[in-house]
Amino acid sequence: MFECIKQSLRVIGKSRLKAFLTVGGIAIGVSSVVIISSIGEMGKSAVDNQLTDMGMDSFVVTGTESNFDGLWEDDLETLKSVPDVRNAMPLINYFTEISSRGENSPAMIWGVNEDADDVIELKTVSGRLINKSDVLSSKKVCVVDEQIAMDRYKRNTIVGKEIGISINGRVENFEVIGVVSNGVNLLQNMFGDLVPSFVYIPYTTLSEETNNRYFTQIAVKLDDETDSDSAFNALSHAVLCQRDEKTEIRVENLLKQKSQMNKIADITSKALSIVAGISLVVSGLSVMTVMLVSVKERTREIGIKKSIGAKNYDILTEFLTESVLITLIGGIIGLLFGLSVSAVAGFITGLPSFMGIEGIAFVLIFVMAIGALFGAYPAYKASKLNPVEALRSE
Repeated sequence: MFECIKQSLRVIGKSRLKAFLTVGGIAIGVSSVVIISSIGEMGKSAVDNQLTDMGMDSFVVTGTESNFDGLWEDDLETLKSVPDVRNAMPLINYFTEISSRGENSPAMIWGVNEDADDVIELKTVSGRLINKSDVLSSKKVCVVDEQIAMDRYKRNTIVGKEIGISINGRVENFEVIGVVSNGVNLLQNMFGDLVPSFVYIPYTTLSEETNNRYFTQIAVKLDDETDSDSAFNALSHAVLCQRDEKTEIRVENLLKQKSQMNKIADITSKALSIVAGISLVVSGLSVMTVMLVSVKERTREIGIKKSIGAKNYDILTEFLTESVLITLIGGIIGLLFGLSVSAVAGFITGLPSFMGIEGIAFVLIFVMAIGALFGAYPAYKASKLNPVEALRSE
């Protein structure tokens, strides 16, 4: 086998231009697969990070009965005491309009407390977040998402500015104390005005303005590696067991919703990789073409080898090895180029782009399989040449 490989390398070296073009085609196909796969993985990672920033790795407890009297401080403390719960935060949401600099736009107002940073993982761009003092004194302060700041002021440092929030038909002015980057920014970039802006204010302030003294929801953050199914049952039981009347409590497992969205992103990534793989199959056709030409050019050489004792198997192995080596060389070059481009893209975006050993091995095995598949017919044709007819060939 070693001699066969040496012989194949010598043949490839003699036809450098032809080999270069074929290897180049394979390299382009492989690098396309690697780059597109890496882009897909980076996209998945970006979506996962954005969903986490939106609080999609938590639970939300909501009352569903029409006569439900809301969730209260006692419910909040009860949920905090459940094993494996890292933190819990009251949530009140209110869809309305905000105004600043003469412009109105739809917005989702979130009433939160000082634990918002931990539960929904807000990333501060400038200023600060809601603190305990803001909550206790029901201050008219707000934290806005970065998109609002960029749209209205073309910068993300707008601490001290005022934003009007329409609540129950009245427009109340709130002082901006912070700007955050959250998961909604990605969705806004994708869907524009279809996705409202997010504004965070102390939940006590929103309660007073809307005349609701209870929470509509409680967001619950679990410890890492906690089983979501057992946590689901524990959270449901914790709230219900302290109520006298039978009340229906809905516990939404956002972790599962996040997992489903990640699966969609994974399917999209794989679909893109398959599309890129088609170019690799097309490159395999060029390998077959080159090998068929090689058989025609080396017909007399094949006849000489058969006349001095070479068997059909020897000829078949030689041509098949040559085909596999061409694709393997192209695969290695394409792999190195693709990984380099992916590494640069990962460095620029700050997202992981490294292809694992399994992925690298799969790519190399796949290109060798392409070489064997598309080189099989030319190799078979070469092995079946009649030595007498071959020797007559000019």
